Amino acid sequence: MYNPKSLKAEEFIDHEEVLASLAYGEAHKDDIPLIDSILEKAKLRKGLSHRDAAVLMACEIPEKVQEFYALAHQIKLDFYGNRIVMFAPLYLSNYCVNGCVYCPYHHQNKHIPRVKLTQEQVRDEVIALQDMGHKRLAIECGEDPVNNPIEYVLDCIKTIYSIKHKNGAIRRVNVNIAATTVENYRKLHEAGIGTYILFQETYHKESYEKLHPVGPKHNYAYHTEAMDRAMEGGIDDVGLGVLFGLELYRYEFVALLMHAEHLEAVHGVGPHTISVPRIKRADDIDPSAFDNGIDDDTFAKICALIRICVPYTGMIISTRESEAVRSRVIGLGVSQISGGSRTSVGGYAGYTPDERPHDTEQFDVSDQRSLDEVVCWLMEIGYIPSFCTACYREGRTGDRFMSLCKSGQIQNCCHPNALMTLKEFLVDYASDKTRRIGEKMIEDELKTIPNEKARAICAERIKLIEQGQRDFRF
Repeated sequence: MYNPKSLKAEEFIDHEEVLASLAYGEAHKDDIPLIDSILEKAKLRKGLSHRDAAVLMACEIPEKVQEFYALAHQIKLDFYGNRIVMFAPLYLSNYCVNGCVYCPYHHQNKHIPRVKLTQEQVRDEVIALQDMGHKRLAIECGEDPVNNPIEYVLDCIKTIYSIKHKNGAIRRVNVNIAATTVENYRKLHEAGIGTYILFQETYHKESYEKLHPVGPKHNYAYHTEAMDRAMEGGIDDVGLGVLFGLELYRYEFVALLMHAEHLEAVHGVGPHTISVPRIKRADDIDPSAFDNGIDDDTFAKICALIRICVPYTGMIISTRESEAVRSRVIGLGVSQISGGSRTSVGGYAGYTPDERPHDTEQFDVSDQRSLDEVVCWLMEIGYIPSFCTACYREGRTGDRFMSLCKSGQIQNCCHPNALMTLKEFLVDYASDKTRRIGEKMIEDELKTIPNEKARAICAERIKLIEQGQRDFRF
């Protein structure tokens, strides 16, 4: 029944095809000539099929795994350079009618405070995030048609975009809300969202239905087919992800790639982003209750192989992971990270960088450094923290973004845009140490812009930023 062009979830994520691919991978995990041929194919930067990917995932030959890592690192540099895009989550409401057993917002949890931000509170949160230096947000919201209808989400988006505080402005709002209708996706598109993000949690249908025993999210097909409805509603950029630890990771890995292949086959555009969260401790959630947890080495391998298999996608890692893990996987393909994040509703306004409310957290935050500290750290290890939102605002989305990304031409825009937005952060928000390191990085990186005209324009605009002007972009 497997058909990547089908619009039916159980046909483009066909259970038997996943199992057959896993069996194929296991049978060939030590077949070095085959593995080498797959790696040669991967070096073409066109991606790999889920069958080929299953072989690499099953392979545990140490020297081959190191080859995976080296190739993933190079592919990331080829597509995205040494830039890391920065963002922060903004939790709007933890009211939820679902019974997801891995999330503390499940409706049976009677002792967690239920909070929904008013528009004035949204404004306060956004100002707090702007004062950190953020330009890109991912809004999060529980599924509750009474407390969190689409109209509420749309009002929040309008409020977020309307706020200009000092030199601050949120220039891109990505949206992570429950699967919804084509009509509602069209409304989100008209509201000017960036990427629509929806984690599958698990692609294993039987496990999915057990993990979501009650509520609208119980409907596996409706949830899994959400990205097709989003694209039908006009949303060009969508983001996939699974919650590693709920089901066997090899199953999830293969099915995730099948979903990416499906989007390419039907819409001509694969996922704009892929996220790789692992289940973490939360209010009444104990990760040890789930027996499919993965260690850091396996997690690193997953990240590297996603980069090899879907070379064009933006890979996201959140503050669920520690500084050490984030440092490792940034070198294996991750291109977007959060910084200074709070996973509670109303977690930013009124708190110092060292204060962190825990009563409404969706999960424990492992990396609790401030945005300034994360920016400084990235530069110290050789990466440019980028606050760029130019592609979305210049209409370089969907197939237009992908064609530029796959050809490598996107770097002609992204590199100078990253330097200009970093300059804004340094002038407006950075500590003395971060500013000192950043100014040296900008000076060095300007010299590497290959196009002489673009280099001159970028240098001139950086001077204008010093004089108070803002929001330049290629």
